[in-house]
Formats: sequence, C-alpha cells, structure tokens
Amino acid sequence: MPYTLRWGIMGAGWISSCFVKDILLDPSTRDVDDVAHKVTGVGSRDAKKAQEWIDKYITGDAHGEAKAYGSYEELANASDVDAIYIGTPHTHHYDCVVASINAGKHVLVEKPATSNLAEWEALVQIAKEKNVFLMEAMWTRFLPVTKAMKEVIASGELGELRVLHADLSGNFDINTIPKTHRILDPMLGGGGLLDLGPYPLIWAILALYEDPRNEKRHPTRITGNMIKTKLTGVDSSTVFVLDFEHLEAQAILSCGITISSPDNALIMRFSNGNIIVPRPIYRPDSFKVQKLAKEGSNDVAEEKEYEFKSKLVGGGWHFQADEVARCVRDGKTESDLWGLDKTSFEMKIFDEVRRQGGYVLPPGVEKVVA
Repeated sequence: MPYTLRWGIMGAGWISSCFVKDILLDPSTRDVDDVAHKVTGVGSRDAKKAQEWIDKYITGDAHGEAKAYGSYEELANASDVDAIYIGTPHTHHYDCVVASINAGKHVLVEKPATSNLAEWEALVQIAKEKNVFLMEAMWTRFLPVTKAMKEVIASGELGELRVLHADLSGNFDINTIPKTHRILDPMLGGGGLLDLGPYPLIWAILALYEDPRNEKRHPTRITGNMIKTKLTGVDSSTVFVLDFEHLEAQAILSCGITISSPDNALIMRFSNGNIIVPRPIYRPDSFKVQKLAKEGSNDVAEEKEYEFKSKLVGGGWHFQADEVARCVRDGKTESDLWGLDKTSFEMKIFDEVRRQGGYVLPPGVEKVVA
C-alpha cells in the first residue's frame, strides 16, 4: 500500500487551489505508486470561506474528508493532519510556519518562503528543535522537465556553464489593478523580486550552486538594480547578476511586472553548447539542447528537442508533494533536492538585491530582522 500523507491547507486562495487539485489526482497518472495524498483540513480566517473553498475545489470522496477551520491555529492543531501546505501571502508565511511547526506538523511553504533571511533562519532553527520536515514549495525543481535538464547538465556533454540568462516577467496592468493587489502592496512584499524572482534564480541554483565544483559556495559578487513604480514604491523591474568567479561563470537574472518575458526566457550557454528553454520558465514543457561544432563557436553541429507537454497530467504541483510524502515517510527533515540551504541561498540574495535597490519593507512586515 502507498504511504498516504494527510494535508492541511493554510490559506484558501488561488495558489492553494492549484496545489490541491493536483495532489488529488490519481498518482498513477504520473507513474507514482509509493505515495498518495489526502486533504483533511482547510484553514482560513473565516470558516465559511474555508467551506466555500472546499465546496469549490474538492470533489468526490475527498470532499467528505476535508474539514473547514476558521483560523490557522485550529488547522495547525488538527489531529488528523500530518503536514501543512501554506499558501498565504509571503509576508504572512513566518507566523503560519511557526504555528504549524509548534503544533508538530511538517511544512511545505510557498515561495518565497519568507520575507528575509533572518526569518528563514529562525524557522529552520525551530523546525530542527521540533524535528519536523520543512521545505519551500519550489515546485519547478521537481518537474520531470527540470530533472531531464539537470541530467543533461550533469552529464558534462555541453562542457562548463559560462553564462546563464533567465527572466520571468509579466504585464500585471499595474495602472488598473488595486494598490492592495499582492503585486503592488508593499505590506504584502509586492513587486517583482520576491514574487517572481525565485523562478529565474532557481535555474542559477540548479546549474551553478548545485555544480559539484562549487561545493555549495555562494556567489563571489551579487549586483542588483531596481526600477520602482511610483504607484507604491515596489520594484517594477529588477535585474540581478551573480558572479561565481571560482567557476568562471555568471548568472544574469531579471523579473518585472510591466512587460512579458521573451520567447526563449532561459538560455544556458556552455563551453560546448546551449540549453534553450521557452517561457514560462516556472513550468516549461520543452527544452532544446544544441551542441557546438567547436568550443566557443556559434556553429551548431547538433540539436535535440526534449518535449514534456504530453507527459504532464495536471499543473505540476503534485511532484513536490510526492517529495514531501517520501521524506516524511522516511523520517527526513529536509529534501535532498531542495534542501534548507538552497532557500537560505535564495533569501540571502534577495536581501542583498533589495538593499542595493533601496527597497525597504514597511515597519512590522518582517517578523525577524538581522
């Protein structure tokens, strides 16, 4: 019998619905037979809203198992919940994770995991004291297309990575949406960097931070530049560059909320070839591998396309849930693929880019500061 993980969902919003609809799909549709998922509780600040959310997104036999809770604390303390998925705005993550961990629950928290590095380090310490599993919900890392790309990189057939370009941007129509929208409101950590920035950054982590030659070293230099909107002062366009001088490699990453990404939003340029990935980079359904005729040249000697669209059932959020279930089953407190150190790496970079860009969150938003 598969190991079944019982989930509580904290935050009755859109991203939580994406997660739940995926984990309730039959695991066999993604060739999984060792783990399964149940949703046994949904927590909101209003029990009626939680029940309406259950009625809308949870159907069939699963509907009867999910209970509505009128507070996050009630959900955290539910006896029939093993792990909690946190889909609240990221400036609320810290308090939600603390409540969940203190109740002895394992936690999968949406990206970005926290507002800053100090908050994340505090959560890691609490999780270790309580001996519970903790992971940022960086779902892109667990997609089959990502694993295939990682295998190509690790094979060494393209040589050494020299430059990586990655962008995630979108037109949010910021002149027409309310200033309380998550992408504009500084009280919710609005702007491009915290909301969209994790997706360009994950590819630098996968290709450079995870490079065995890097030995988990952080960039030798972080350079960040921001353009802030006059509407609310959050960043509307951000570019940040990570130098790994010991690898002779560089990542040029960008995100923005006023314009869309280009067609090929991710390009990894190696000494002997390229990996080209279409948008959106948070869930690409294909990638192209080019092998060069000669090291450093522009002449492509061989090209191969990897296609995954036909292989994906659901949106892709279930693969990270499978990882959590396996880790909990096996008594692990962190994932081998997306460990606690990688989120620390991410938050350190975001803190520095915000510092250089002069983007200071309003007083009280950050629950822990360095």
